[in-house]
Amino acid sequence: MKQCSLNDFMEELKPWLDKSHIRSAELSGGDQLTIYFLDGMKNVYQIDDCNEKQIREVVSDLKKKGITVQE
Repeated sequence: MKQCSLNDFMEELKPWLDKSHIRSAELSGGDQLTIYFLDGMKNVYQIDDCNEKQIREVVSDLKKKGITVQE
């Protein structure tokens, strides 16, 4: 699991944030986001500097990009 800020998370995933790279995502615990990639890899992120509303905005953005998100 990687602990990171929201800005670091968004910067790291920026090139991959679409359904041609990401199979799905899962939000758990309010601030833990697991990203499942099409190549079978997964990354778990503990985003530690934001509130639930900001996480929900990230989830909403993922959904707009066609990525399935389990909550």
